[in-house]
Amino acid sequence: MRRLFPVTEETAAQASGEAPQADGAGGPGGATEEGRAATDGGTGREWSLAELAAAYAYPEAAAEGREPWLRANMVSTLDGAAQHDGRSQPISCPADMRIFGVLRALADVVIVGAETVRQEGYRPARARAEFAAVREAAGQGPAPAIAIVTASLDLDFSLPLFTSPLVPTLILTGAAAPADRIAAAEEAGTRVVIAGEGAGVDPARAVRALAALGHTRLLTEGGPRLLGQVIAAGVLDEMCVTLAPMLTAGDAQRIAGGPAVAVPRRFELVSLLEEAGFLFGRYRRS
Repeated sequence: MRRLFPVTEETAAQASGEAPQADGAGGPGGATEEGRAATDGGTGREWSLAELAAAYAYPEAAAEGREPWLRANMVSTLDGAAQHDGRSQPISCPADMRIFGVLRALADVVIVGAETVRQEGYRPARARAEFAAVREAAGQGPAPAIAIVTASLDLDFSLPLFTSPLVPTLILTGAAAPADRIAAAEEAGTRVVIAGEGAGVDPARAVRALAALGHTRLLTEGGPRLLGQVIAAGVLDEMCVTLAPMLTAGDAQRIAGGPAVAVPRRFELVSLLEEAGFLFGRYRRS
């Protein structure tokens, strides 16, 4: 994996001594003095999980404590498709899955839409020995919780996501959600969190509710409808996007759906990595 664009000073400081250095480069993390196109010297070696974790670290806590930080992680083809045949796996790659795993390992909770749970066959997040000490030092549990956003609670509570999670699964729903489905979810051991006045979920309220439970390192993996709602609500802090060197055409969804925002929101590039033609961009709100 190569670094094509240097990380910010903050992230470079976090990665100091771990990120690959470019031959003859003058800046931190292998960046040149002009801040352009630094690489690992063409070695082509696979970055370690520790290096990826440093490059994707959440912001440090402020003096008054941790503020919630919501990060999204999605994959897209060159022509904007977020899926192929209804799933994201066909447009992914091993490096994308490594980063996917690292982002999960850094998070307190993974927020996902119910349709994505059904389509992608979601399972509970697993504990990873490589991150056990880091998570313990950060005051985190052994694995992130999965939080499902759903208005109807039309979910199969006999699946492993509900019957055998390492950390109890959460459901984010509205106050008007069907009472019988809430009861079924709670009977299955799932914690139901009301985060909306009607049937749906208010993303801003969901972020506050999760923070109140101690979940401040937030990660959403979509799907497109959920990401569109998060963008419209103005609560997205960071966008991690994998650009796959593929063309699919067809009518697949983009990575974000729903109504357009009145004014496009500007994000700034933090870092850009490349492996086998796949680009891994990290952007933060300006």
